[in-house]
Amino acid sequence: MINIVNLEKSFGENAVLCGVNLTVEKSETMVVIGQSGSGKSVLLKHLIGLLKPDAGEIYIDGVEITRLREDELQRTIRKFGMLFQGAALFDSMTVAENVRFGLDRYTRYTEAEIRTAVAESLGMVGLRNVENLMPYELSGGMKKRVGLARAIAYRPEIMLYDEPSTGIDPIRADAINDLINKLKREMKVTSVVITHDMVSSYKIADKIAMLYRGRIIEVGTPQEIQGSANPVIQQFIHGHADGPIRNF
Repeated sequence: MINIVNLEKSFGENAVLCGVNLTVEKSETMVVIGQSGSGKSVLLKHLIGLLKPDAGEIYIDGVEITRLREDELQRTIRKFGMLFQGAALFDSMTVAENVRFGLDRYTRYTEAEIRTAVAESLGMVGLRNVENLMPYELSGGMKKRVGLARAIAYRPEIMLYDEPSTGIDPIRADAINDLINKLKREMKVTSVVITHDMVSSYKIADKIAMLYRGRIIEVGTPQEIQGSANPVIQQFIHGHADGPIRNF
């Protein structure tokens, strides 16, 4: 479903992606781990066309997207739903208005169909009778779930998650993990999850890829990553200050 080939991106003299190669199979959940500032979010932005690479190719369901015209790119990225790190709800809109945003923009649903889709999407993430609430009336976990409902409202084929467990407590984070797994089962979506939370990674991942110094240095199942002989991976997954990764 997703094939990234030799992707490179620099900002000035700062080389962030230095030849990233990664394949994500249909209906697979790929978790990309790496330290803060390693380029995880930059990689995600390339998948939905927010950034253009300096070199390399990105294939989405067989279509190479980096050189598409804007109208062609828009058709391709409608395959995507995205849960942003802070949920990114519109503060001036109600929950229902937030969830229907993509439906109004990308579909020709009738008003009745939109209302049904909003209610179904909120129901899928465990929220009912919240349509008229404003974002400031929601807890952090509820905001994440509303953001997720908005992302799935028009039934995307691919879901992108940017640090889905950041900013919420471990119990609510685990509830988000359960939702990610539920959507995979029920909607058969292909997912890419950006995180540094290893507890979440082990629970939701089919495969885990480690991004380090601008490259994917290893890809494997959670069990394979846990048993990796690579000292960089062992330092990261156990959170040790001592090792080849230097932060200071």
